[in-house]
Amino acid sequence: MSYTIDDLKTLMARLRDPETGCPWDTRQTYKSIVPHTLEEAYEVADAIDREDYPHLKDELGDLLFQVIFYAQLGREDGHFDLEDVVDHLVRKLLRRHPHVFPEGTLASRIDPDNRPDEAWIKESWERIKAEERAMKPVLDDDAAVGRLDGIARTLPAMVRAEKLQKRAARHGFDWPDVGPVFDKLHEEINELKEAWEASQSGDGDPDAVEDELGDLLFVCVNLARFMKVNPEQALNRTNHKFDARFRAIERVLEKEGRDMDEESLEALDAVWQAVKGVERGDNGS
Repeated sequence: MSYTIDDLKTLMARLRDPETGCPWDTRQTYKSIVPHTLEEAYEVADAIDREDYPHLKDELGDLLFQVIFYAQLGREDGHFDLEDVVDHLVRKLLRRHPHVFPEGTLASRIDPDNRPDEAWIKESWERIKAEERAMKPVLDDDAAVGRLDGIARTLPAMVRAEKLQKRAARHGFDWPDVGPVFDKLHEEINELKEAWEASQSGDGDPDAVEDELGDLLFVCVNLARFMKVNPEQALNRTNHKFDARFRAIERVLEKEGRDMDEESLEALDAVWQAVKGVERGDNGS
């Protein structure tokens, strides 16, 4: 026998039972489980990155449990339940995919010999999402619907920067090509250096360093966008490379009976360069 989504809903309701449920689960709120949701999402991404598909099944289950948890809280508060979540999701996806469901129903199908091109699909997707944003209620009665609305403030900073830039670019706020982005990159490096030097002399604003560093990172994301490189993926690639090289240094030093904590920076850099040489296949020369 295999358990079902209904069984999972029942389990969640039992965990939340104020009299016989789990004390930890009964204390939780929407906000208190957000960190757990984020952690589970990253663990899913990690399992995919490692191509650990048996483990991915387990991590997807943990992430699904987060959805069930929020749905149970919503049911208890009278806001929504899991069925409402699923119904809203299916309706939204049907609406956003007229190139697959032309009549907006699961039964409707596109003519395979008369499919719209990619440009039309992209334009349709963005238009529908813009219409959805315009229909959302505005919390401030005096506030107009902004073109950057709908980009979550809680996204990782680099991901949000890319989304902000892409959205602004669709409305004409963008450089014409990559050349000016390189110029801006050098400008921001100089401004960061000036802010740092001023802070060290005691004449500058300490917040200016953080501000200028943020500007520099924002330009780096813009540069990645123009080069059609995913900045998060690029940084992760460098993280993995650094991790592998550092561990290789540890192995080399351990094999030679040397203690990393007692080595000079110059000695460590020499091993680092040797490790890089092995990666290139040139033995460090």
